Amino acid sequence: MSKIGVLVMAYGTPGSREEVEPYYTRIRHGRPPTQEQLDDLIRRYEAIGGISPLNELTQAQVAGIAQGLEELAPGRFDVRFGSKYTSPSIEETAAAFVADGITEVVGLTLTPHAASMGSAEYMERAKTALGPDIDFHPIMYWYDTPGFLEILADKVRVAIASLPTSLQANPLVLFTAHSLPVRILESGDTYPEQLADSAQRIADLAGLSRHEVAWQSAGRTPDPWLGPDILEVIAALPARDEHALVICPVGFVADHLEVLFDVDIDAQRVAAESGVTLARTTSLNADPAFTTVLAKRVLQECP
Repeated sequence: MSKIGVLVMAYGTPGSREEVEPYYTRIRHGRPPTQEQLDDLIRRYEAIGGISPLNELTQAQVAGIAQGLEELAPGRFDVRFGSKYTSPSIEETAAAFVADGITEVVGLTLTPHAASMGSAEYMERAKTALGPDIDFHPIMYWYDTPGFLEILADKVRVAIASLPTSLQANPLVLFTAHSLPVRILESGDTYPEQLADSAQRIADLAGLSRHEVAWQSAGRTPDPWLGPDILEVIAALPARDEHALVICPVGFVADHLEVLFDVDIDAQRVAAESGVTLARTTSLNADPAFTTVLAKRVLQECP
C-alpha cells in the first residue's frame, strides 16, 4: 500500500548572515529592503546570537512528528518539510512527493491557528503544487487538538511559579500571537476568535482567574494591524496597578526571532522600564509530547 505523504510547512528563516538580505527580499515579494530595514533586521538577529535557531528546531519538530507517526502507525506515513520562504520550498517538496508516486498528502502548518494570510496561503500553494491528481487533506488549524492546550496550561503554571513568591498570587497572564493587517477581518477571517478561544481554554485548564489577549510582531507597513500591541499593554500596566505579568506566546511553537527578540528582549525592556516583572512560558520546540499531539492530529485526518 502506498504511503501517505505529510507535508509539514513553516515560514522559514535565513541560515546565515549572508542569507538575510535575499530572504528579506523574498518575504517582501521581490522588493529589496532599504539599508535601514536590512540593518534593523540584522541588529535583531545579532541580539539573539547572530541568527535564529528556527531552522534546526523546525527540522527537529518534523523529525518528531515522523517518529510519532511511525510509533502510532508503522510504515504508513512519509513526512517531509516544505518552507514558505526558504529551501526546500513547499513547491519543491510537493514535486518530490509527486515524483515518488505519493497519491495522498496531508498538509500541516507549524502554526496552531488558521488565517487567510497564514495557513490558507500555505495550503493553497501546496494544493496547486501537488496538482489535481493528489488527494490533499489540509489541516487548517489544530489548536483544539486534545493535548495541545494542556501542555501550554502546564507551561503557564510553571511560568507563574518562576515569579518572585510575592507576585505569584494573581499575576496577569497575556496570551499573544503574531499580528496581521486588520483588513483580514473584511473577509470574515476568524483568526482573532481562534486566539481568544485558545486563551480562554488554557486559562480554564490552568485555573486562571483572569487573562488577556494581545498581539505582537506587527509588520513595518502603513496598514493598521491587529491590536492591542503587546508593548503598549505592558507600558500601561503600572497605571492599572499591575506589576507581575506572564506572557504565553500561544501563536508560536518554537524559539525564533518573534519570541527570542520581540518577547525576551523588547517586551522585557518595556517591562523593566515600567517596573513590571515579566516571565514567559517556555517554547514547545521539539518536545515529544508536542510532536506526538501533531502526529495524532494527522491520524485524525487519515484514520
